[in-house]
Amino acid sequence: QVQLLESGGGLVQPGGSLRLSCAASGFAFSRYPMYWVRQAPGKGLEWVSTISTSGRTTNYADSVKGRFTISRDNAKNTLYLQMNSVESEDTAVYYCAKDAAYSQRGQGTQVTVSS
Repeated sequence: QVQLLESGGGLVQPGGSLRLSCAASGFAFSRYPMYWVRQAPGKGLEWVSTISTSGRTTNYADSVKGRFTISRDNAKNTLYLQMNSVESEDTAVYYCAKDAAYSQRGQGTQVTVSS
């Protein structure tokens, strides 16, 4: 049974930083590229970032490029998203997902950027 558990969200001031984590279980984590997606209030799911199985290849949405960093620790079955220089537009529920359709994702962690 696939389980993805996000954590690390919270309230952060504009310009601040947060590190999100996603603990994976129930599948061979190291064999799957992984994704971070987000959903802002009243909007649909938005792709944020992708990481290859090895972690050597990463891709980012233009809206977060240069501010967010995706990484993974295959030994710990954990995915990360380092969020720096956050903006109010980053306010959303953040999900990790194991498929490109984002159908297999966790419950999400809320990130609120506000002063």
